[in-house]
Amino acid sequence: MPNAIVCRELGPLEMLRLETIEAVALRPGEVRVALRAAGLNFPDVLMIEGRYQFKPELPFIPGMEAAGEVSEVAAGTDGVRVGDRVIVKMRHGCFAEEVVVARSQLAPLPDAFDYAEGATFLAAHGTAYHALVDRAQLKAGEVLLVHGAGGGVGLAAVELGKVLGATVIAVASSAEKLAVATSRGADHALLSGSEPLRDAVKRLTGGRGADVVFDPVGGAVFEDSLRCIAWGARLLVVGFTGGVGMAATNLVLIKGASVLGVRAGEAARRDPALAAARQAALWRLANDGRLRPHISHRLPLADCPQAMRLLRERRAIGRVVLLMEPPSS
Repeated sequence: MPNAIVCRELGPLEMLRLETIEAVALRPGEVRVALRAAGLNFPDVLMIEGRYQFKPELPFIPGMEAAGEVSEVAAGTDGVRVGDRVIVKMRHGCFAEEVVVARSQLAPLPDAFDYAEGATFLAAHGTAYHALVDRAQLKAGEVLLVHGAGGGVGLAAVELGKVLGATVIAVASSAEKLAVATSRGADHALLSGSEPLRDAVKRLTGGRGADVVFDPVGGAVFEDSLRCIAWGARLLVVGFTGGVGMAATNLVLIKGASVLGVRAGEAARRDPALAAARQAALWRLANDGRLRPHISHRLPLADCPQAMRLLRERRAIGRVVLLMEPPSS
């Protein structure tokens, strides 16, 4: 019988419990995957606290992405074999030792990745790709300003921005986070609060400002960004870890700017062709060694509340992973 982290009521992370769950029988078109690792994302925290836009019915198993090995296949699952190393995509349910999913919820694990890297690749890098390529259409030679550059999705944006040929300005809350961002390609590193953002960005761009702003933080950071953008800039609203703030819309008008919401998962559900193109591009870059998740913490599945506090308290650099015990031989 597999174990899983179960959320039975919304609220503090400490209420999460490791429980034994019933194994689910396969139906046609489904695959059973023995999970080896699951990636944590900030929406997981918000979902458990009841503050996310998607609210699963209680009780539920959290977790949006994982990686493992196919252990059983049903009829109608062409192209998948027992023993395949795969990434699993779910809206929730990944904080478990095994899952049963549709064939469409699987992707092959990039050859050079271990399970932990596979479990932290698609959500962050997929969000960064959708934001920078699909929404902002970032061009080589443009200036990309990345807030929260020490977080998982921020680091993914730094890394992908350099692949796309941008000049990347990384903003983060500690020197340690900025050092990692620089190692992933950031051209300039700004410590949050060390000087006014407008002054710093104008200084680094010769007074021109940023062409694209990647903002997973929100709150006051968004309005600060409006004061350091170039004409025709695109501001990407990726998240609100710093709260929901009020924007000075006159600054959007004055700069002829565009404000673009980023929901990579919802965009994929509404346009499967867009999702397929995104995945193909990311896998090429991963297999070429140009993209790779940075993981700062790997913890056992039972330590899920502790792992989630690392995210909520912004102590992680890059990604946090839950590891499952391998099956006994």
